[in-house]
Amino acid sequence: MHELLSPAGDFLSLRQAVINGCDAVYIGGLKFGARKYAPNFSNEELKKAIKYCHLYNVKIYVTVNTAIYDNELQEALEYIGFLYENEVDALIMQDIGLIKLAREIYPDLEIHASTQLHNHNKEGLELLKELGIKRVVLARELSLDDIKNLDVDIEKEVFIHGALCVSYSGQCLFSSVILNRSGNRGSCAGLCRLPYELYKEDEKVTTEGNYLLSPKELNTSFKLDELLKSDIKSFKIEGRMKSPTYVGFITKFYRKIIDNYQKYQKIIIDKEDVKKLFILYNREFTDGYLFNKDNTNIMNIKSPNHQGLVIGQVIEVTSKKIKIRLDEELNQGDGIRFIENNKGGIINFLYDEKDNLINSAKSKSIVYLDNKYNIRKKGKVLKTADVKLTELYENLVEKKIPISIKVTAKLGMPLKIKMQKGNVKIEKTSDIIKMAITSSSSAQSIEKQVTKLGNTPFICEKIEIVNDDNIFIPIKILNGLRREVASLLEEELSTKKSKKTKGQIKSYETNYPKRKITLSVLVKTEQQLKVAVSNNVDRIYTSDENLYRKYQNVENIYLKLPRVIKGNKKYQNENLLVGELGGIKRYPNNNIITDAYLNVLNHSMINYLLENKVKTITLSHELTKEDCKNIVRNYNNPPDLEVILYTRIELMIMKYCPISYSIKHNKTCNLCKNNNYYLKDRNNKKYPLITNNCLTTILNSEVTDKIDEMKDYLNMNITSFRLEFYNEDSNAVEKIISRCLKLKN
Repeated sequence: MHELLSPAGDFLSLRQAVINGCDAVYIGGLKFGARKYAPNFSNEELKKAIKYCHLYNVKIYVTVNTAIYDNELQEALEYIGFLYENEVDALIMQDIGLIKLAREIYPDLEIHASTQLHNHNKEGLELLKELGIKRVVLARELSLDDIKNLDVDIEKEVFIHGALCVSYSGQCLFSSVILNRSGNRGSCAGLCRLPYELYKEDEKVTTEGNYLLSPKELNTSFKLDELLKSDIKSFKIEGRMKSPTYVGFITKFYRKIIDNYQKYQKIIIDKEDVKKLFILYNREFTDGYLFNKDNTNIMNIKSPNHQGLVIGQVIEVTSKKIKIRLDEELNQGDGIRFIENNKGGIINFLYDEKDNLINSAKSKSIVYLDNKYNIRKKGKVLKTADVKLTELYENLVEKKIPISIKVTAKLGMPLKIKMQKGNVKIEKTSDIIKMAITSSSSAQSIEKQVTKLGNTPFICEKIEIVNDDNIFIPIKILNGLRREVASLLEEELSTKKSKKTKGQIKSYETNYPKRKITLSVLVKTEQQLKVAVSNNVDRIYTSDENLYRKYQNVENIYLKLPRVIKGNKKYQNENLLVGELGGIKRYPNNNIITDAYLNVLNHSMINYLLENKVKTITLSHELTKEDCKNIVRNYNNPPDLEVILYTRIELMIMKYCPISYSIKHNKTCNLCKNNNYYLKDRNNKKYPLITNNCLTTILNSEVTDKIDEMKDYLNMNITSFRLEFYNEDSNAVEKIISRCLKLKN
């Protein structure tokens, strides 16, 4: 069976998800979740949420899916222990170091690998399976064919609806570098939703819109049958920052599609539901990369905002009134927006053709609005909020759980009530039943009292009463026993009784051989490489395989592999700089150094990489010097850790190419081969675009230069350093290397 997995940012959204038919729900606590600005759940609310979901036989997953700094590991493990003791069904996690520790302490705790782990190839999945991961949330960039080729015995989960990131998840440092708000830490500022201009060299490229990094909203509903035929286990709705109405409606929308498909073997979607879908939230819709071969339907570069549904046309405008011909119903309290000036708001006053105030108007009606929006031209009208839909989902009615009841009322015996749901049953007794003196308690009167379950989550589906005639049971006794049994049944259903097994953290080597100071250089051009060779740097990295092969006789040259690897290329006995998890598994018989984009922020992940035969580990760009100190404190003498001192940080890596999309809408355009392109933001900062195999990397507008801090790192016993060059000429490269060599010596 396929699982429908819904989001919840607060308890009201959680109830909406459960009531409207999700199989599982995912939520976050107040810390360590990748949606820091959602309301989220306190520890007490988490306990309540877990019990509530289990009562309705709904699984509950908690996100612990941020990258974790070393000084947070203990607190994070205590939080995981709290969730474990309170019977959470699974954790969704990103940080490999924290996952490793959690697996050691709580070996029977189910863990799902967050999409933040950049889960995009078979080898990465194999490595996660070896780590004890039960399920992987796959990268949104994978097609259904890609997923079918991931023949690893591990549960697979995909997003089917909601917001899309333009960057591979877990690989975006844009917000972190520019605003110190890390997307890997749940604080993404959404810089991809801002306007940018595309430039070729110094010439501005004309584009259809300026929101060049803003994807549409994912909606797979019309093609869900293709996913239902696959081995994908879980269908995930994005939206922990969305409203309870959104969560409730989208959950119910997909529940109906899945249930109808299982019943009729075809996709059935109500047209009115589709309209509501557009009104609730859309940036225009796309079915994403799952089905999109040419990637031309992913972006809405004209607007990053909610688009709504076209409901009519402005046919006349005065300074006081706007006349509209409706194609859809419009109500007082609805939200609207006018295409003409992109302004709108909530309708407070709605008028008919006779200037009478009205509450509602049907399709094909003519209505008038006050021109407080400063509309001057005719144009389309959008509905962006539906008051009736919101009211419908605000009036929550809890699901009732059908149970069977048996009452035994025999003279001279204790009153007995048994309530049962499936294999779970609760049976309790009360006072000895006496003979009636005046009026007796009939089977009908007993049934009437025992089935009064209004304040409980239950409804009586079947009742059996075994009673003697001419007996009397006080109503107070009957009601009290009913309440006690119902309460105990609720507690029993909402509490799992799983066995718990605890382990302990493994001990690791903390004293590694002392090393000489090492200087590494990443080069893009042969001229840069020659300068590096002439300065006898210790390691040279290049992503240009032709350049790597040409200089392979240079013993210390390394090939930097792509951060997205899905091909079958093999390497044996090579020097490799690996930037994604799967490469560690794919290329075991090589000399491997891991790159900064593996997001290494703590010593536990370092130990994991060392276990997997990694020689040198590059620390994350997101670490401060104090963070590095915290890591090194775990070792008497640390392993070989590399810090990047000079670079243009890679802010994003994308499957989407703004160059080809804006100019040709053609993936194989080769426009990037002989020209330099960059994006310019509102502050006139320029972000170079680097393309390779139709993957696009956005570089920072500025160089990060920490060379003068080299001594500080040496003082904490970090001895490996890297310089990364982009378009620097030979003289600039020479000067920068010389600065380091002076400090090194």
